[in-house]
Amino acid sequence: MIKNRWFRKGLLTMVLLFLSGSAGIACTNFLITRGASVDGSVIVTYAADSHELYGELYYKPAALYTKGTWLDIYEWDTGKKLGKILQAERTYSVVGNMNEFQVVIGETTYGGRKELQDPKGIMDYGSLMFIALQRSRSAREAITVMTGLVEEYGYYSSGESFSVADSREAWILEMIGKGPGKKGAVWVARRIPDGFVSAHANQARIRRFPLNDPENCLYAPDVIQVAREKGYFSGKDGDFSFADAYAPLDFGARRFCESRVWSMFRRVSPSQKFPLEYALGKVDAEPLPLWIRPDSKVSAQQVMALMRDHFEDSPMDLTVGIGAGPYGCPYRWRPLTWEVDKKQYFNERATATQQTGFSFVAQCRSWLPAPIGGIFWFGVDDANSSVYVPMYCGIRAVPEAYAVGTGDFHHFSWDSAFWVFNFVSNYAYSRYKDMIRDIKIEQRNLEGRFFAEVPGVDQAAKEMYKRSPLQALEYLTAYSVSRGQMTVHKWRKLGEFLLVKYLDGNVKDEMGHVTHPGYPESWYKRVASEKDGFFQIPAEPEKKN
Repeated sequence: MIKNRWFRKGLLTMVLLFLSGSAGIACTNFLITRGASVDGSVIVTYAADSHELYGELYYKPAALYTKGTWLDIYEWDTGKKLGKILQAERTYSVVGNMNEFQVVIGETTYGGRKELQDPKGIMDYGSLMFIALQRSRSAREAITVMTGLVEEYGYYSSGESFSVADSREAWILEMIGKGPGKKGAVWVARRIPDGFVSAHANQARIRRFPLNDPENCLYAPDVIQVAREKGYFSGKDGDFSFADAYAPLDFGARRFCESRVWSMFRRVSPSQKFPLEYALGKVDAEPLPLWIRPDSKVSAQQVMALMRDHFEDSPMDLTVGIGAGPYGCPYRWRPLTWEVDKKQYFNERATATQQTGFSFVAQCRSWLPAPIGGIFWFGVDDANSSVYVPMYCGIRAVPEAYAVGTGDFHHFSWDSAFWVFNFVSNYAYSRYKDMIRDIKIEQRNLEGRFFAEVPGVDQAAKEMYKRSPLQALEYLTAYSVSRGQMTVHKWRKLGEFLLVKYLDGNVKDEMGHVTHPGYPESWYKRVASEKDGFFQIPAEPEKKN
């Protein structure tokens, strides 16, 4: 975290819950190559999930610096100062996790072997992402920047998987430190073949990789050597698996992390019938491939739907069962694991989750000028009840409701997108299957409107760009800002509507009449059977004549 308004996250403490000491339970990324998307765009998603993350849209304008300027580095999660590095003489503008050249970076923490974290490292994973965005014109350059920074200044964080993409390529970069007192990191990066999709969700996924294919695979020179020295690997170089060496699988890694990858894969390619056993955490189940070819090309709207997954239509479906309550709420309050009669139990961990601070679906489109081609579809709070608003990557300001400094994690504000969306979602959890219908109507209306508008905005901005790039950027800024502010206004009105319609557990019909629909019959049966006969109204004795 850099100490300025863009990176102000001192209140954030990323909660990484571990089971069996390995698998972090936090974020989710999906990657769609341009040959696998409907319109030829590269698409990357990211859900930043933390119970203490205040969702806001960062913006950092391009800048020039004097040679020799130093940049203080603060850990993104905690705000702890880690050290300083030399600032680049020129930096590029960044909106959220996307820069003006359509470079986009996301991440998920897998943790890996704890003994490899270096407390003296300067570069944490958050700083790597945002500094690389400021310094890179392509995904490959971003990988070079990130790996170069940890080599020069050391790596502070635990194991990370990064999504790094531009309008032509999508890569997965996986990294972990070398241990205390050993500067740098071991890492490997693989380019996803065009026409394929991939995903990662808090578990390292790169296993064996080609050792002589620099066009498609990059890696640290000592990535295998360090594993040998630590006793993690002893076979032939060609058999080396990064994930198996540095982040061995356990039940938590499969059930809470890889299950999200499984659910995405099964939805984009149902014909491949990916076995359920691996997602259920079975020890001997065959791991999922790093990437797959979808049955048909995927649209940005479909990717948004993937971000809203709760394992519906699977044995892990969070909308059913006693945990979902009478109204099918697909969320389970923390902790993730719990104990009854000295036995350990758990809840499922789906892609859509209540603790999401923000999420995005980034589109990188090579056929347009870069500041126009990149659309950073941004939403705050739970993805299933949020709205993805288009933020063009070349904009020069962000909507006030989403901006850093508008509200904070500890004080409610109607001016804050984060709090307005949380107001709606948290109220909806009380009668979810009914209220989510109303939420989805407004969500579809807004997102449908935006997708209908984008082609015309693209064309107008493209024509302006030929005459005046600055005029085009001002036009895109005005559009993105207006759509963000409008969305928050409509969502506040939606919250007010839901409060009136569902007041006190009742439901008002279209005419405004109060109705009392009660609980579902299945729930009444469950209540009645739990204390058999206790709530039964006894029959009145027959009256004698």
